Amino acid sequence: MKHWLLVLSAGMMLPACDRDIPMVNLGIDDVYYIRRMCKLDLHPALTGERYEWRVNGSVVSRERDYIFLARDEGDYTVNIRIIDSETPYDFTFDVHVLHEDIEYSPYISRVYEYCPAPGQFINEMPRYEDGDTYESILQKAEESISGTNDIMISLGGYGGYVTFGFDHTVINVPGERDFRIWGNCFYELLQPDKKGGSAEPGIVMVSYDTNCNGLPDDEWYELAGSEYNSPATRHGYSITYFRPDPDRDFVADEDNSLDDIYYIRWADNSGGEGYMAKNIFHNQQYYPRWLEADSLTFGGTLLAPNGHDISGYGTYYVLYSYPWGYVDNHPNEYADLNSFDISWAVDAAGNPVELPGVDFIRVFTGVNQYCGWLGETSTELSRAQDLHIDLPGIPNP
Repeated sequence: MKHWLLVLSAGMMLPACDRDIPMVNLGIDDVYYIRRMCKLDLHPALTGERYEWRVNGSVVSRERDYIFLARDEGDYTVNIRIIDSETPYDFTFDVHVLHEDIEYSPYISRVYEYCPAPGQFINEMPRYEDGDTYESILQKAEESISGTNDIMISLGGYGGYVTFGFDHTVINVPGERDFRIWGNCFYELLQPDKKGGSAEPGIVMVSYDTNCNGLPDDEWYELAGSEYNSPATRHGYSITYFRPDPDRDFVADEDNSLDDIYYIRWADNSGGEGYMAKNIFHNQQYYPRWLEADSLTFGGTLLAPNGHDISGYGTYYVLYSYPWGYVDNHPNEYADLNSFDISWAVDAAGNPVELPGVDFIRVFTGVNQYCGWLGETSTELSRAQDLHIDLPGIPNP
């Protein structure tokens, strides 16, 4: 039986990562050359009752299709067995994994989505300018957090999110944290042992590009942090924010720290409702100015409020850190507490999933909370790093 596929030779130019690798849709060739941390999307033409893929002798999949992905350079022997009572088939081929021509960056290379909820830093981080569109704001968000730029962006109130990726697949290395994300959390000085201060926890979602089209349109999985199974955590939560009515009555609070306590109305799927107030410290519009829609809806897991007014008078709020697993939840100097393991991934029903790596990472504000003059709880972030890629001039141990 004849199997046709574009044949790669050692002297030919290697395809670029992910979506530029040829799809194997009519057969499987004898040999492939690919770069490390790039996918080889394999689709055998023959069908059977069952399938079994092996890499260097170990079973890696029993699905018909298989995506080969390797962290390390080297020579790999891949075998596909099509188990069928009438037409069984067994085929072995080689995959040579080479080093990339241009060194991968350990940092964010692209921002795919920037969809913040309303908040006191929206239209400022990044800054909206007259004429900006979603595309131009998205570009500003990318310029802010890609590479080592370290310019903070805000996700606004509960549900607001950003989706980003690297110039390669982040590999899920067993027993290790896989990536790190920087926020702007700090601990307050009165009770440092309680790890409270400005923790504004953001929940992390990940996605593996199973259709190999380079877009974040595959299934998403939540990284289950310390509060995932807490009785106080809600799953399947959603909230809708409404554009402020320009004809509303402007009502200030008694101590004059809030000049519009009925600024942005919200309602959730459990019958809750309220307002995001406007404070005197941020006078710009809090609703994203580049959007035409009069309402914004977000959803996902909702963490319990973590803010407490320890003054008793609304003058000193402390936002306590959750133990682990969230962005902007501990100060950046605590590297391990700001690092994430792809093996924490769970599906929509809370079942653990095994991902070989991730191509897209999404962070969204995980708390629906307003703390007086301090404002809404909003996750901020400024950088992310693949912990398995060497920093320039500093090899990983």
